[in-house]
Amino acid sequence: MPSSAQPITSEQQLVMYFHEAAKPARAWRVGIEQEKIGVRSDGSPVPYDGPTGIAELLGRLRARGHTPYLEDGHVIALSRDGAQITLEPGGQVEFSGPAVATGRDAAAALRRHLRDLRECSAGLDIRFIAGGFRPFGSIDDVPWLPKRRYKVMRAYLQGAGRRLGHEMMKRTATVQANLDFKDEQDAVERMRAAMGITSVVTALFAASPISEGRPNGFKSYRAAVWLEMDDARCGLLPFVFQSQFSFGDYVQWALDVPMFFVVRDGHYHGGVDMTFRRFLGEGWQGQPATIADWEIHLSTLFPEVRLKRYIEVRGADAAPLPVTDGLAALWRGLLDAPEARAAAWGLVEGASMDERERVRREVPRSGLATRLGGRALWEIAVELCRLARAGLQQLPGGRDDQALLEPLIAYAAQGRCPADDMLADFSRAGGDPTKLVDAWEIPVD
Repeated sequence: MPSSAQPITSEQQLVMYFHEAAKPARAWRVGIEQEKIGVRSDGSPVPYDGPTGIAELLGRLRARGHTPYLEDGHVIALSRDGAQITLEPGGQVEFSGPAVATGRDAAAALRRHLRDLRECSAGLDIRFIAGGFRPFGSIDDVPWLPKRRYKVMRAYLQGAGRRLGHEMMKRTATVQANLDFKDEQDAVERMRAAMGITSVVTALFAASPISEGRPNGFKSYRAAVWLEMDDARCGLLPFVFQSQFSFGDYVQWALDVPMFFVVRDGHYHGGVDMTFRRFLGEGWQGQPATIADWEIHLSTLFPEVRLKRYIEVRGADAAPLPVTDGLAALWRGLLDAPEARAAAWGLVEGASMDERERVRREVPRSGLATRLGGRALWEIAVELCRLARAGLQQLPGGRDDQALLEPLIAYAAQGRCPADDMLADFSRAGGDPTKLVDAWEIPVD
């Protein structure tokens, strides 16, 4: 792999960046990234600063052997044993787990992290709840995290066509799975299948029916927010569904997405007003674009399935733990096993781009009742779970992962999702945030 400081001299270097990430099947790994919303016992947000704030929590985690990353005197991230803890703009705590062999291993790593959080939160009145959107209070109640990157993003996402950009930053939470690929053809097939079924997964994991302290009419309000974030860098990518899709196509798309910023010496320079293609051709203030710039730019693109040096599948709400546990197993079974992957794609292959986009826009409100090709998505979800189970049977350690699919299978068979249970909880609690924090707090077992 070239040095990150190496100037980019041709577009082919950007294509090779992806080729060089390929791995043989024996080296494939899976990882999860889980965001969670911290609240006080009354449902109010937790500030970064103060004796019982997020900074104090990070300090306690640091004392357990995590290496800190500081910016302007603030701890903004921690790392240990191949995993990272980072903070989202509204103070959501994200765990980026290590690359591991199985979904079971990913679930175990997440539980170790959750135990650390629970123990380090003792006496701070910081409690972490499941869900894809902060359920209580207004957007103005949520303080901004002191992080340079987010300050520049905040300004950019105030622009036209990004009506809910700040909502995405401050109040949403997601869980995603990351998987390796063997070569370009393997990556293409993974991305096409994943992009084709991502709306089904969004519906199955939907867990954000409450906002501003009341039902909002959606199953996944998080997914609804993303519909009005930034079309230039989000959503479904039509070229992925074309028969000749290649790494080069992804590069060409990424080159024409406007840049958030240029980073030099740790400083984020916003307002650059150019695409990466222009940056590549003209440079910035006399400095050429580098591989590090390309890596940063790729991290600012948010399609439903994202290509970096692995493939990220991004469409799920941060659902309750038993459902979250199933995400890595589901995607591993569907994408790592070629027969399951082909069969999953076959379920949605006949849809037009207009149909795919219609489903993406209906799913946030209708969930698994949304229809595609004359079928409700819950029916397709049942088949996807069955295919994932069969796919896992063919993979190393896959049999141990199969049990993680059971909560997903149960929801799909009933045409239900976590949002339905959350609405029932809300009704039983009469909307009382204190009772709902108790109900939705992520358990540690």
